[in-house]
Amino acid sequence: MSWFGRWRRTHILKRHLIPADAFDAILARLPVMRGLDTQERARLRESASLFIHDKAFYATGGAVVDDAVQRVIALQACLLTLNLDEESYRGWSEIILYPDEFLRSREEMDDAGVVHHSRDILAGESWHGGPLVLSLADVAASGQVDGFNVVLHEFAHKLDMLNGDANGYPPLHRGMDAAAWAHDFSTAYEDLCARVEAGEETTIDPYATVDPAEFFAVLTEAFFETPHLLHAEYPAVYGQLQQFYRQHPLARLGRPEHE
Repeated sequence: MSWFGRWRRTHILKRHLIPADAFDAILARLPVMRGLDTQERARLRESASLFIHDKAFYATGGAVVDDAVQRVIALQACLLTLNLDEESYRGWSEIILYPDEFLRSREEMDDAGVVHHSRDILAGESWHGGPLVLSLADVAASGQVDGFNVVLHEFAHKLDMLNGDANGYPPLHRGMDAAAWAHDFSTAYEDLCARVEAGEETTIDPYATVDPAEFFAVLTEAFFETPHLLHAEYPAVYGQLQQFYRQHPLARLGRPEHE
């Protein structure tokens, strides 16, 4: 980091560091944060404070956005990048918040050249180079280690987009094996698609079968929220995500007592 970068970071944190009591209160009601050690908590608090300073939060549709909402989103977004580059969320600046799920119109052209119009009900959406959109109702339901986390899901898409459109193949770290990543993810994706198509109930959200980009985002949710289930279903993918995020949530959260 340059001299100016260090000065800017220190200056922002001096003025805008999340208050300790507010930080502790949010972590206490987000089980997904359980087990972070003292140094990790300190880094997370700083990263989330910088994130809030650098991003613009916009309310729409009657949503109410206060400091607590911004902190809940920032802390979970920065959990993904806890051991990654602080510039991982570069290249965009806006977070748009709806009170609940929202409608998005979509156009798709089929193989015959016919354009089909549809309207999707969404809990979140990430645009390449553009804003990230979230439903506050779904944000409130995230972080409870039940496998659902719209914040982790949409910010995983942002990491995926660092090297182009979301495709389930984010920029890997030096030393990671690209061929092994592709093999482990494609093998698990094909297996889950086959199981869902056969009507099997799966512990992994079947939404992951939409395409490889959604597979990466959904499995990121599982990695942080229900690592014991992901490790049991697809241990090779768990290992790849462990290398990518440089975290080991299974060791941090442990297995549920009823297992």
